[in-house]
Formats: sequence, structure tokens, C-alpha cells
Amino acid sequence: MDLSSVSPELVSDSDLINLVRIDCGGFGSIYKARHLSWCCDVAIKCLHCDDGNGSSLLREVKLMRQGSSPCVIQVLGVFQGQSPPRLGLVMEFMERGSLCSMQKVLQKPPPLPLLFRLAHQVALGINFLHSRTRTILHLDLKPSNVLLDCSLNAKLTDFGLARIYSSMSQASKRDSENPMGTINYMPPEAFRSLSYTPTKATDIYSYGILLWSIATGKQPYQNALPSLVKFLIPKGERPSLDEMVNCEELAELKELMMRCWVNSPEQRPSSKDCTTETERLYEKYKHGIDDAVHRVLTKLVSQKKKKKKINQHSSFAELL
Repeated sequence: MDLSSVSPELVSDSDLINLVRIDCGGFGSIYKARHLSWCCDVAIKCLHCDDGNGSSLLREVKLMRQGSSPCVIQVLGVFQGQSPPRLGLVMEFMERGSLCSMQKVLQKPPPLPLLFRLAHQVALGINFLHSRTRTILHLDLKPSNVLLDCSLNAKLTDFGLARIYSSMSQASKRDSENPMGTINYMPPEAFRSLSYTPTKATDIYSYGILLWSIATGKQPYQNALPSLVKFLIPKGERPSLDEMVNCEELAELKELMMRCWVNSPEQRPSSKDCTTETERLYEKYKHGIDDAVHRVLTKLVSQKKKKKKINQHSSFAELL
């Protein structure tokens, strides 16, 4: 297939400057670059794949570009690099990184107004994907796939990519064994049958685990063996509720979280239910959002400056 003959827009090496790798994972690497014509920074997610002409990627990207939502990352085009040959997605660049990176800096849950806004915006993103004429399943909801803009608004990324990944003939051993998500966020039904087929309820379960992570600032089952997680999740094991603070304020969110992660997929709420309930909860704390965002941004900027200073000292020491 001739990539230049079809939508979405094709981006090549000559369109970009200042290409810098900022992250990497099992399926590829993420770069930040400046697009010369668009006059803005973009993120490039280069995938490990060898399906020859990128037809699998193009089919999914065309689906992912249907419509737009403030709570879903915008896919701007397809990247086709020549040296070395690379294929990937061109996306809007999110200045504040991911929810995961924010959690590492804060080392605790965000202030309640921001906590509830994050919960609501993630629900909005899921509901948008689930409400498409052709339903899009995310299949890998987790803190690293929730990106934050300069005002800490949340947007989902990597939605639908599980299907891209599973169609590629080359991937890491770890991820090829679990092509439909990350073990700690996968539902019990995924471990019960070899013929498991993901549904909307799959994302809702993952959302429940993600709510726990947002409310605690921690990762679920952080030190547990993957084999043990696979064994215990179908038996009803879930992240510890003792980790949650502000129990009175979080009581209703906790109840929604527990409904999302019940063993039976049929008993989980819909994405619309999650969106409606988190909107109601956020409205109670919305008046404090500006102060909450300011406090967290101050912490993030301070940490970034500190890290930059350490790196500068390290570089200077190497020259001596």
C-alpha cells in the first residue's frame, strides 16, 4: 500500500526537527519533535512492526481519527521515517506528561478537586470511545496512558492500539503474551478462558482499578508476581481499600470503583453511568480546582527544575 495515497496525513523525517526520544516501551519508542509546517511540538509514537506496508496501522488510525473529544488525545497523522525505516503515530504533544509521571513526583494523591476532575475526564474519554458508531475499546487503561496538558486536564492515549499491536507480527515477548492490556489492570474474565474476547466491560473494570490508582497515588499490586495476579484476580482479589485516605470524601467514588471491578462483567456500570456519577462528584469540588492545579503545577515545575540542575551538574562533572 502506498502510504501517501491515503488519509490520514503522512509525516516524514523532512517535516520534523529536534527529534528527541522521551520514552520507550515494549512496542516502540515515543519521541518529541517540532513540526516545521505546523509550527508546534508533536509526539511521535514509533511502533515495532514489520507488516510491510503499514496497512494494519492505517486502518486503525483512520478509525481512531473519527470525531474528536477534549478527553481523547488527537491523532494528527502517520509517521513514516526513512533512516532507519520507522512507522508510527503523530499525536498532539502533552506538556505535563502522564498521570503516572505526576504520581511519581507527588508521591501521594492529588488534591481532591483535581482527583475528581481526573476521574471525570477519564470517564468522559472512555464514554466517547464507547459511544462511537463503531465502538472503540481502549483495552489498556492505566496511569501511563492518561496524558496531562499544561493545565493538568486529562486525555486518553493509546486507545484502540491493542488491535494494532495484535495485528503486528513483531512485538516484545512480554507484551505479545498479553496483547490486550496490562496484567494489573485486566479483568478476571481475561484469565479464565483462552477464548476471552474483550468488551466494553473490560474497559470499565480497568477504569475501576485506575480510580484506585488516582485516589491513592499508587500502582496496584506493585510488588506482586504477574503469575500470582493472574491467579488471584479471578478469585476476587483487588487492590487494598486501606490505602485510600480521605475516606469520607471518597466514599461515593469508592462505591463506584467497587462496582466497576466486580467479577461479573454484566454487573459493571456503563461508561455513561461512570461519566454521570463522576460529573456529580466533581461539581461538589469544582470551586477549588484552580488552587489545586496551581499547587500541583508548582510541585511539578519545582521537581523539573531540580532534575535539570542535577543533570547539568552531572554533565559538568563528566567534563572535568
